[in-house]
Amino acid sequence: MNYKQTLRSRLAALGMELLPHHFLNACMHEATRCRFRPWKNWQIRWFVQRYRVNLDEAQYQDASDFTDFNDFFTRALRADARPIDYGEDTLVCPDDGQLSSFGSITHNRLFQAKGKAYALSALLGGDIDLARHFEGGRFLTVYLSPRDYHRVHMPVSGELRQMIHVPGRLFSVNSASAAHVNQLFARNEQVISLFDTSLGSLAVILVGALFVGNIEQVWSGPVTPAPGAELRRIDYSREAPIRLAQGEEMGRFNMGSTVVLLLGNQQLDWRGDLTSGQDLRLGQTLTRR
Repeated sequence: MNYKQTLRSRLAALGMELLPHHFLNACMHEATRCRFRPWKNWQIRWFVQRYRVNLDEAQYQDASDFTDFNDFFTRALRADARPIDYGEDTLVCPDDGQLSSFGSITHNRLFQAKGKAYALSALLGGDIDLARHFEGGRFLTVYLSPRDYHRVHMPVSGELRQMIHVPGRLFSVNSASAAHVNQLFARNEQVISLFDTSLGSLAVILVGALFVGNIEQVWSGPVTPAPGAELRRIDYSREAPIRLAQGEEMGRFNMGSTVVLLLGNQQLDWRGDLTSGQDLRLGQTLTRR
């Protein structure tokens, strides 16, 4: 990135600080749920052309098949579009997207982008005890662009233990923001799902972003937006067990954002051919067998 590009990125990051994130999200929420057919059909067709969305792999291919823009954005894929590389001794990619960063968690730190790290405990709502469960383990961050499939699936079979909603800002999470906004993922709104798995403790963190203040989970429905600004914890360990199989849908973004995986297992490691910036697809193996 040259000097002019870097300056533009820094100015854009500064401008993001000043935006009324949640107000803009509320406006987007209304606009993308309008069912007036000419309007929603135009929205969908413009978006498909602008971002080169591949609807051939979707369950429905025509704008008129969707009730509104959000229905299109969270579209289901054909059953054969994303084969899952099943294996209870491995993690598979939970979504389509670009690999932003990955590695080991050491000294309560993980990487946001090249040369920029942040505290794991900050990502977990300031919970130092919870962060200790993942110390020495592994992390992986996947960015979902507007054109990507926006449902999130289980990387390995697991039993839901707890869900935590951490309120926060809604900065854009593209590569420019990741490079220039400090503590980006920790500052943004998050929905953290904690699972017990055969591979140990697993956290699947759905990070909100600009125009992405709406996150749903299959067991709870919409989690955000929520009234108030207090951190919320829901304990599922005392209720009837919620078990999700590897590859099963667990949640979705109403617009695009980022998924962070945390694995407490210190023995499992990422595949040797993973590189930051590469495109990933739901169901691909992420770890070495």
